Amino acid sequence: MPATPDLISPRSARVAAARRLARRNFRGKERLFLAEGPQAVREAAAHPDTLVELFVTPEAAERHADILGEARNAGARVHLADGEVIEDISTTVTPQGLVGVCRFIDTPFDDILAARPKLVAVLAHVRDPGNAGTVLRCADAAGADAVVLTDASVDLYNPKAVRASVGSLFHLPVAVGVPVERAVAGLRDAGVRVLAADGAGEDDLDDELDRGTMGGPTAWVFGNEAWGLPEETRALADAVVRVPIHGKAESLNLATAAAVCLYASARAQRAPDGGCRSVTES
Repeated sequence: MPATPDLISPRSARVAAARRLARRNFRGKERLFLAEGPQAVREAAAHPDTLVELFVTPEAAERHADILGEARNAGARVHLADGEVIEDISTTVTPQGLVGVCRFIDTPFDDILAARPKLVAVLAHVRDPGNAGTVLRCADAAGADAVVLTDASVDLYNPKAVRASVGSLFHLPVAVGVPVERAVAGLRDAGVRVLAADGAGEDDLDDELDRGTMGGPTAWVFGNEAWGLPEETRALADAVVRVPIHGKAESLNLATAAAVCLYASARAQRAPDGGCRSVTES
């Protein structure tokens, strides 16, 4: 059924409800969050039983007719809206004309453990939503089986985190609100070696690779952007590993360090089967 040509009123209850989802307490109460832009909306529509509503400008509806079709096929209610309504709902400076309302999609931690993961990223004390979303994207790209956000980390559904994940939020299981002690204990009981990533780590990532200790199931624990991991969290890990700095840089930012660590594990885990495929291969 085609969308009505009438624009939704800025005073509509649906617009007011979507606008409130910019606030964490309303997201938690309604168990709904916002996904903005064509990439995120497309991924949400492809994720089963996730996309509830879509607000879209007439221009974006024409430009992204395929996404509207996918949204309708997913059972979402489509509302045509003018640019002011989209700006009112959106949390970006330059909205792209599409804002989706989605159901929460986090996965129970026990379900992640039951799947016997081989590569997991644990975000402990990560407070910046952009960093959280970027690490999630890195984990997805590296082929990780899951991401875990501890109860001390930022809200997974913060709009900045959702945007920074660039759709990866919809690609792999993510558990939220897990105490770090439970995360480490559960992963270790599932046969996963737990490594804490820290610039002051006793072990060097290159040495770990040279020793051949990285090929088994591994979880990387990443800490706060400013002060890393507290001692009590480092003490939980099987090893505390630093990314070597071969040049003169003072340090690496969180997302870069996470990418290096996750890809190191991904390559080591694939080595017995012929090593990792070059990104330049067609």
